[in-house]
Amino acid sequence: MARRTAPAPHCSIPQHTGVTRRDWLGWGLALAAAPLATARAQAPFPSKPVQLIVPWPAGGQTDLTVRILAEEAESLLGQPVVVINKPGAAGTLVAPLLKAAEPDGHTIGQVPITVYRHALMNRVPWDPVNDLSPIIQVSGVSFGLLVPAASPFRHVSDMIDWALKRPGELIMGSTGIGTTAHLAMEEILLQHNVRYVHVPYKGTADQMLAIAAGQIMAGVNSTGFAPWVERGQMRLLATFNASRNPRWPEVPTMRELGYPQAVYTSPWGLAAPAGTPEHVIQKLHEVFHRAMTTERHTAALARYDQSLEYLGTREYRQSVLATVEREKKLLARLNLLAKPA
Repeated sequence: MARRTAPAPHCSIPQHTGVTRRDWLGWGLALAAAPLATARAQAPFPSKPVQLIVPWPAGGQTDLTVRILAEEAESLLGQPVVVINKPGAAGTLVAPLLKAAEPDGHTIGQVPITVYRHALMNRVPWDPVNDLSPIIQVSGVSFGLLVPAASPFRHVSDMIDWALKRPGELIMGSTGIGTTAHLAMEEILLQHNVRYVHVPYKGTADQMLAIAAGQIMAGVNSTGFAPWVERGQMRLLATFNASRNPRWPEVPTMRELGYPQAVYTSPWGLAAPAGTPEHVIQKLHEVFHRAMTTERHTAALARYDQSLEYLGTREYRQSVLATVEREKKLLARLNLLAKPA
């Protein structure tokens, strides 16, 4: 009697199932990749030095304070934090560099709020709202409304009243069209429909010389004005902080004077590429929160008239979104929004 043999095994797929060989291959690759994706999400962090992109030249005020922050974070992180200076494009190069980086937390950046404004005013191939993952807000600077020492304006109301009686005669300067100083100035004057002449300067030094010499009647700037005020060459009428600056406790804030939305400190924080795992963001937040509150770092900020403006990860993102919406409306009124493609 002939022996019956079992059919040889084969890997053909029954056609009646509707499943193709390509389907099985795709599922197999997905199953193989799943442990890798899970491992990446849960991998110990950090596993190598962290690069911190600073979009300003080495040796500047922000660079020096960020370097101290990085040094304070190293021992807490267990890895070196290497500052990489990438100046240019008004401090916005950090955004495309982070967009192109691996989202594993080993590349982060110092992100000024002006990065978000730049994307509103210009057509750029990156979107800071969607391409960046906020970690922590660290600091900000003081902005003030300044007049020459010999100015008859003793209070903000003096300047507003004078300008309303003389439409188009008030001459004010800022550090450039669309800068924080410019928007802070517009925030006040637009509420009163004040017509004035805006003189944009290339930087703080030129603007300070113009105010001190009486070439312009008033101006808004960040705390680069401190030496000029202390030498008696100009007068500080008000600041744009949320609360009074301890260096000038007698000077009111714009908020106190009846402008609740006029808080401008040009805050900055740290961000990672979008898609960075949540546990990595939390680790970075924890480390840099502790680092930013050290005595050495706070002393460095105070040396340059900066202050801590801490916001946690969630609050920082909410603040960024609120700022983007607010400035979008203001820039639209000034006809400074980028034209649609």
